[in-house]
Amino acid sequence: MRAIVVTEHGGPDVLNPTDAEDPRPGPGEVVVELAATGVNFKDVYERKGNYPMGLPGVPGSEGAGRIIEVGEGVTDLRVGDVVASADFTGSYAERAVVAAAKAVPVPDGVAPDLAAAVLLQGLTAHYLTHSTYEVKPDDTVLVHAAAGGMGLLLTQMIKLRGGRVIGTVSSDEKEKLARDAGADEVLRYDDFAEEVRRLTDGGVPVVYDGVGKTTFEGSLSSLRPRGLLALYGAASGPVPPMDPQRLNKGGSLYLTRPSLVHYVATREELMWRAEDLFGWIASGELSVHVGGRYPLAEARRAHEDLEARRTTGKLLLIP
Repeated sequence: MRAIVVTEHGGPDVLNPTDAEDPRPGPGEVVVELAATGVNFKDVYERKGNYPMGLPGVPGSEGAGRIIEVGEGVTDLRVGDVVASADFTGSYAERAVVAAAKAVPVPDGVAPDLAAAVLLQGLTAHYLTHSTYEVKPDDTVLVHAAAGGMGLLLTQMIKLRGGRVIGTVSSDEKEKLARDAGADEVLRYDDFAEEVRRLTDGGVPVVYDGVGKTTFEGSLSSLRPRGLLALYGAASGPVPPMDPQRLNKGGSLYLTRPSLVHYVATREELMWRAEDLFGWIASGELSVHVGGRYPLAEARRAHEDLEARRTTGKLLLIP
């Protein structure tokens, strides 16, 4: 099969298409012929070496497609089933292995490419809005990068829960996307904290921040007393060490650095979140914006575009 194999950490140029051995399932695993693979900042962090990744290795964990082989002990999935997962072993490939317990059946009303586009970010948006901070009706929430794949999903889920959204974006084009998704107010990044406090008469109860270094201080300053900063990513770079006294001075603030793995710790929790996602997509309540589809061999270009913030919505690789 064809796959993207990384032999050293570095820039997008280390993403090299090559021939690789076909994967075989171990006990409790299935092999999936992928229809589409999701591209995420997590993949960028692994490529750079910020997150652990064995070398040589195939990046990527998200995708969807049809099962072509099942391993010993798998009883609830069969060859021919369409599944999606955010836990593939190396999904930048034509075929990949995943534990059956981490594979989610894709219903007939959801196309496989949309399932690949939504699962990792959709599960993340779900836990952020339903568990990390349970958005309540009339809550006003700050969402950074509101026109990105995560931002568009967060905005829609906040609206589904009856909340109001203040989004940050970097351009007029991205502002339109954020407003179309339901954002009530859209700001640029310059002096956003001051504007948020003006719009809310003192700050918001929660900030969803996947940008990191460049927005961190402003995010803290956007919170009302006892507010929560959910720092779920670091697209602009890691946040430097901070004095916890900053949280006290800001009004007894809370800071959390959540990860998806801790919010899908059981099969039941994974299925709850995934079934909500796919149900909203099938009913038309949740729209998935695919900003770009790239041939698998052009994974390097997808990473370049993602890191340069030339994209909106979700990026997919098509084997």
